[in-house]
Amino acid sequence: MKQLGILDAAFINLEQTNTPQHVGGLGIYDPSTAPGGFVRFKDVISGFERRLSKQPLFRTRLVEVPGGLDRPYWVKDANFDVEFHLRHIALPEPGDWRQLCIQIARLHARPLDMSRPLWEAYIIEGLDNIPGLPKGCFAIYTKMHHALVDGAGGSSFMALIHDLVPDPPAVDEDAEEPRLVDVEPSMAELLSKASVNGVKNSVSLIRGTVKNTLQLGRYALDTIRDEIPAPDISAPKTILNQSVGPHRVFDAAEFPLDGFKDIKNAADVSINDVALAVVGGALRRYLLDKGEAPEEGSLAAGIPLNMRTRREVTEDNNQVGSIFASLHTDIEDPLERLQAIAQSTADAKVAGEKSPLVDSLKIAGAFSPFVVKTVAGIWSRNHISSYLPVNISTVVTNVQGPDFDLYCAGARMVDYYGLGVLTPGVGLFHAVFSYAGKITLSVLADRNIMPDPEFYHTCLLEAYEELYAAAYKSRPGSKNPKAQVDASRRKRVVSPSPKAAGGTKAAKKRTGAKAKPAAGTKAKAKAKSPAKKKAVAKEKAAAAKKKAPAKKKAPAKRKAATKARPKVKPKLQA
Repeated sequence: MKQLGILDAAFINLEQTNTPQHVGGLGIYDPSTAPGGFVRFKDVISGFERRLSKQPLFRTRLVEVPGGLDRPYWVKDANFDVEFHLRHIALPEPGDWRQLCIQIARLHARPLDMSRPLWEAYIIEGLDNIPGLPKGCFAIYTKMHHALVDGAGGSSFMALIHDLVPDPPAVDEDAEEPRLVDVEPSMAELLSKASVNGVKNSVSLIRGTVKNTLQLGRYALDTIRDEIPAPDISAPKTILNQSVGPHRVFDAAEFPLDGFKDIKNAADVSINDVALAVVGGALRRYLLDKGEAPEEGSLAAGIPLNMRTRREVTEDNNQVGSIFASLHTDIEDPLERLQAIAQSTADAKVAGEKSPLVDSLKIAGAFSPFVVKTVAGIWSRNHISSYLPVNISTVVTNVQGPDFDLYCAGARMVDYYGLGVLTPGVGLFHAVFSYAGKITLSVLADRNIMPDPEFYHTCLLEAYEELYAAAYKSRPGSKNPKAQVDASRRKRVVSPSPKAAGGTKAAKKRTGAKAKPAAGTKAKAKAKSPAKKKAVAKEKAAAAKKKAPAKKKAPAKRKAATKARPKVKPKLQA
């Protein structure tokens, strides 16, 4: 049994219905590399079970202290069942990219069951109509609570469930260590620990308050002296700064890593700066198209920082901070915007490493869960974020993945997309992930804030191409063909076959037979004069009177005709 750290507890305390605090990942796999050329669901289950035995954290569940008097504990679950956490589903027809995005958005919007180990995985089949993917591909969507992992920790989980080769050597089950479990703590034990920890936490809270106050004073003084650049948090409000609801949308774009490297080398910036410039250009295009671009000022983004490389390593699962940087969406020229972003991120990193505000999230874990959850609920229900002067339009996180292929149950991972957390004040999240020569840029948003993610996908592609063209113009040379976006990945669905597009010959005959008389009748009707129309009407009326006795038999004929027709099975729609 282990008590959660301050930052891990913060994500538990901030859990709300509209803003669940879990992160996710979507991997797409090609089963042709697996032994036999296919993957069975039980192979994926056995692979997960074997690997999770090496990582007890994913077999632990949360035990909260009665009354929220102290931080909760991780307890190894004696009733852990891997099949509860693994679900097998399929996309409805036609199984295209839009269907997959809708399914992922729905799954990510659902909060996790807090009484069980805080992760889930879905194996998704039916990806038959997505351009650029090998035939028979399937997807694995995983979601884990942020209390378990941060961005860097998510990469560790990714490495845990994958192999480096399609057919790894078999594991000797007899050599595996027995699975250890914890004894469920009693209420008396939890309350007694809470009383002792209450005194310790009070002392630590006082020390931390004094320390952070002094650091904040020094930081303010250095900012006034211009020794440290001041953070740019006075961004204008836009349609992106709205209250976050319970529904989500998801989409993603894919880019060649060579293209990002070409831009980086041409402008002498980092890959992260290039990604931010693509996001800034896409947001600029999106708001201009809707006539909602701010008249003055630029949008700003929150950028998570991996604190493992900047401060001493702790036992917390989360070791992440946050800085703010301008996206310079008010600059029209893409290359000038990129240079401005590079300068803003450099200033933000210098300021962030010396500012105590980079650890502001720890406040949510320093106080008792009862206090924080109460405040978080009031904050979320009353939309207090909309009244603050700090207007962050989005969060952009960049996680570097492996530059070699990974395999799950023998299937090669083709693509991987990250999904983050939305907070009451920020309803748009971008996740940048590099893997095997490609970069994916995923977008998670509140459905009311961005109801048209397909259009924003186009904005991302156009922003990248605009930036690459500007960088190429500034540094003439041979154009890199590998830097171009794959044409197949621009499409939302696979192009229909000639048979599907034109239909069968019999169908064409039926359509033509019906269409010709209809067209001829319509043409004749237009040519008739009003006098002729009256004569025709009288003839029809006379004919109807003659046929009047046969009207009683008409229902029987219609009924018989209806029975003779073949039943058409309705198609499922998303």
